[in-house]
Amino acid sequence: MPHTHDLPDGLRRVGDQTDILGESPIWDERDGCLYWVDIRRPAIQRLVPATGQIDTWPMPDLVGSIALTDEGRLLVALPQFVALFDSTSGSLESYAWPPTVIAGHRFNDGRCDRQGRFWLGSMHNLTRAPEGTLFRMDGPGELQPVRTGVCIPNSLAFSPDGRTMYFADSLQYALYAHDYDPAQGRMGEPRVMAKTQPPGFPDGSAVDEEGFVWNAEFNAWRVVRYSPQGRVDRVIELPVERPTCCAFGGADLRTLYITTASQHMSAGELADQPLAGALLSIDVGVRGLPEPRFRFTPVAETTAAS
Repeated sequence: MPHTHDLPDGLRRVGDQTDILGESPIWDERDGCLYWVDIRRPAIQRLVPATGQIDTWPMPDLVGSIALTDEGRLLVALPQFVALFDSTSGSLESYAWPPTVIAGHRFNDGRCDRQGRFWLGSMHNLTRAPEGTLFRMDGPGELQPVRTGVCIPNSLAFSPDGRTMYFADSLQYALYAHDYDPAQGRMGEPRVMAKTQPPGFPDGSAVDEEGFVWNAEFNAWRVVRYSPQGRVDRVIELPVERPTCCAFGGADLRTLYITTASQHMSAGELADQPLAGALLSIDVGVRGLPEPRFRFTPVAETTAAS
């Protein structure tokens, strides 16, 4: 389908930065700001909508995803370990490691469940061979492998009641739903929620307060809202081919922020898509949910596990 440089009604560019591979947007409702990463730059970025200020912190290596924590720092998924980042001091402290560090692998998508466990997936950085692993992190130390044979881990998200977990291995061109035990942090077997048409594949997702899943469809110029049963409810057509992830933010959690990519694009493609790599936003008329925070207190010791 043809695409123009005109923005759909209500869609706007935020800031003037161009990401190589923008990803992992998360809204911090305590501080009223949006964090996201540029995996390839690599950097963590922060937008303060009240002032329009954008801060950037270079990272020492590829940064796959980030998560909020209950004590204010960010979890940062670097290629060989998960670190804690303090945006006030700029300090980075190693925190947890996979059982085995595999050369050529890095972490990709990550998300906390509603009880404060951090889930994240690994992948081969270049070949996308089915060598990645989906991990769960309950606390400091070692990451616990849960699923293996993953190509590109994406779309980690949880239903409002925390009893459904969403996940996609993008090269399967399907978004999966899993029954989830919030007390034990266990995911059930996958069931196909929705399929995409190649070359479009499911990238990052967000869930709204009605339980609908918003998915950035990479290579497909769009964000799709799915019902919990997998019905296409709404499509936001974009002026960029490669949206990567989305997140609800703003004071009322009604603004959908969308990260995008510009990597591996030709000069002609970049000329045709001047917003490739931009951070986009649109008021979608439905509220999102507060982003879960990683809990340093073990889940078993909190009332959230009851």
